[in-house]
Amino acid sequence: MRIERLVAEYDAPDLGLGVAAPRLSWSRSGGAQEQSAYELRLRDADGGVDVAAGTGHQQVLVAWPFRDLRSRERVEVEVRVQAGGEWSGWSAPLVVETGLLEAGDVRARMISPRDVGGLDDGAVVLARDLELAGTVAAARLYITAHGVYDAWIGGHRVGDHQLAPGWTSYDARLRYQTFDVTEHLREHAAAGGTEIAVGLGNGWYRGQLTWNLSRDTYGDRLGLLAQLEITYDDGRTQTVVTDESWRAGPTGVLADDLYDGQATDLRVPLAPEAPADGPVDVVDTDLGRLVAPMGPPVREVGTVPAVEVLAAPSGAQLVDFGQNLVGWVRLRVTGEPGQEVTVRHAEVLEHGELGVRPLRDAKATDTYVLAGGEQVLEPRYTFHGFRYAEVTGAQVTAADAEGVVVSSDLRRTGWFECSEPDVNRLHENVVWGMRGNFVDVPTDCPQRDERLGWTGDINVFAPTAGFLFDVGGFLGSWLQDLAADQHADGGVPMVVPDVVHENVGGPRPGDDGQTPGAGWADAAVHVPWTLYERYGDVGVLERQYDSMRAWVDKQRALAGESLLWDTGFQFGDWLDPDAPPHDAAAAKADPAVVATAYFARSARLLSRTAELLGRDADAAAYGRLSDDVAAAFREAYVDEGGIVRSDCQTVYALAIVWDLLATDAQRHGAGQRLAALVREADFHVSTGFLGTPLILDALCDAGYPELAHAMLLTRTNPSWLYPVSMGATTVWERWDSMLPDGSINPGEMTSFNHYAYGAVADWLHRRVAGLAPAAPGYREISVRPLVTGQLQHATAGYDSPYGRIDVSWRLDGERFELDLRVPPGVVAHLDLPLDEPARTVGAGEHHVSGDWVPVGRPLPVG
Repeated sequence: MRIERLVAEYDAPDLGLGVAAPRLSWSRSGGAQEQSAYELRLRDADGGVDVAAGTGHQQVLVAWPFRDLRSRERVEVEVRVQAGGEWSGWSAPLVVETGLLEAGDVRARMISPRDVGGLDDGAVVLARDLELAGTVAAARLYITAHGVYDAWIGGHRVGDHQLAPGWTSYDARLRYQTFDVTEHLREHAAAGGTEIAVGLGNGWYRGQLTWNLSRDTYGDRLGLLAQLEITYDDGRTQTVVTDESWRAGPTGVLADDLYDGQATDLRVPLAPEAPADGPVDVVDTDLGRLVAPMGPPVREVGTVPAVEVLAAPSGAQLVDFGQNLVGWVRLRVTGEPGQEVTVRHAEVLEHGELGVRPLRDAKATDTYVLAGGEQVLEPRYTFHGFRYAEVTGAQVTAADAEGVVVSSDLRRTGWFECSEPDVNRLHENVVWGMRGNFVDVPTDCPQRDERLGWTGDINVFAPTAGFLFDVGGFLGSWLQDLAADQHADGGVPMVVPDVVHENVGGPRPGDDGQTPGAGWADAAVHVPWTLYERYGDVGVLERQYDSMRAWVDKQRALAGESLLWDTGFQFGDWLDPDAPPHDAAAAKADPAVVATAYFARSARLLSRTAELLGRDADAAAYGRLSDDVAAAFREAYVDEGGIVRSDCQTVYALAIVWDLLATDAQRHGAGQRLAALVREADFHVSTGFLGTPLILDALCDAGYPELAHAMLLTRTNPSWLYPVSMGATTVWERWDSMLPDGSINPGEMTSFNHYAYGAVADWLHRRVAGLAPAAPGYREISVRPLVTGQLQHATAGYDSPYGRIDVSWRLDGERFELDLRVPPGVVAHLDLPLDEPARTVGAGEHHVSGDWVPVGRPLPVG
């Protein structure tokens, strides 16, 4: 028996934890007995040891049992556990180091270049000399910026972060990073001095944002805040801060923008070589905004080699990377001084040429003026969504180019595979789509003039995200931005961070002109609940509770006395496949039916949250509210036989999965009608963003899993496998973003990397493979694969908070076999397609086999 993994909070950041009492989690291997006790041991920097003990099975997000840590404090923590009367050995030590926990810890001031770095200028360098006073024992750099930065000490890059400090609701929360720069300084100690230099680009703070191409959304000046703290071997300390002593200068980055790309003159030095001899100004800033990271930074997480170089009908030179990815092109070229090389990006080809129309007004173009000789070209302060790159100004081969994949460096936790290769490709597309859109915030798309944190997209995708990657810290941080940007009346912006501030129509006379949309604003409730379900994190519910309650109260105000949310603007079942190209909100589902269903669901989740937090009065009140809204929903929109107003796949999915129907006759009738609609559609999907995550669950809940499988396996448009049949390597925004003839859909909303419809992967994990959480954090799991015979095998693996879970089933003729691995601390409830009762098993390896009892009625699919 051994401890496999011990982490504090969300296992990020590496340094500079932002809480004084971090929660601890661990997993173990070996032995099937449940943990009965644990001991935690802390060693501080002075050699002091403190031990704390606990009893019971708790091993996920365990409360910190020691004194609160101070700013900058570094300690080591170990754990050992008892199970079956035996103790494990002590774990490997976990280093926990806090950041700057109080605003008073920050002595640095925000500085901005005075004469360079204007709104129409390129990137700048800010620098100062460092005079070292001895042998360095330890050094930490605390740093953030208005814009995006890369830092250098003595000519060596600090860290491997990209686009730091990332994107938060800057007016309320400005993230800072902590770096160990001890070795950077030691290398130069003998010389007695070195230089710290920081390059600054526009990023989200001052670059173009939204389809209006708004610049300087947060401010019109770049800024740097840095504090370098040095401890010498003899105990002396030195602190270097940003102030008037720093200098500023231009660099060879002549222009940089997240949408348009970067223009670089390589004949002009870049940071850190660029000379800095101009003045800086100290600018006022609220240090109370500073927050430590909760999740991992954006990093280069991989590379994709070019597959081939194509010649377009126009003669253009097109590099194909074989995969739609997010990042940039790293290109090796040889040329003369002054020679210009241009790299344009796009996700698809149309009639053999670069398909740039879906980019709308984003130029997605990087240009370089060569210094001469062989050079490697890549930008620093931008990123693109692309599969293809058009290169002009230099002849290249596939060996000269690779795609640099950039994403928040989330730990992969979930996997899926089945007997149908196209479904496996679909699942891989979902993974690539998530990776490309989780670039510091969960964006809708990574390529056009948008790239915003749309609340509706993450609302439907969060369950899938929580299985595929560890997103506890990532989404926990985003939810704090949501709360920061939430309106005083409880309304939730369409995008977070909120840079739209757009009036989209008012609900009732006298009400706020900006109407939050159902399914979008409901992310305020649904996403925290998903994190609780997936990670057992009650803390996120506690942090977000006021935001959750404010939103449900806003829904109550919007619905009025009728409790029917039937006024105001709604996105509705966005991008329903029957919606015309230029009216994405024109869905079959009645928007009032959708909005009222969401109202009932959010009130129910809020009631459950209040109950967990011990807020009994709220739990009862919002429980009654949910019941009353559901009753109003039925009265207004459902007949006695279960027919729901607007009679389409989405409204039945909402009513069935969220249990909004009251009688057996309604439930049976709604299920029958949904099945009939699916058959009438020849198993094609007929749902938009809000119906799609629920439609297959609704069919299964209604007793028609064979129809759900048939819908999954349909290959013609609209379906999940149609894009796969068209060569897609990510999930599309529209079911038919590319038409069968190879032309791009004429609709304005046409992205080829948009994860919302990838929410189907959650159903693959839970229903097809049969691996679902039955208690928060996967403390209990449900193993219930719905085996219809349309697939011959499926597997899912998940690195849960308790350890690795694996489920694998297969059909061999009429024989069903299942292999299951359950980690210590978890129990599994098995309900298998066998002629045997359900049962529960504990930790260990389990094999079950027997004669298959079909579930549902298998159907042929096209």
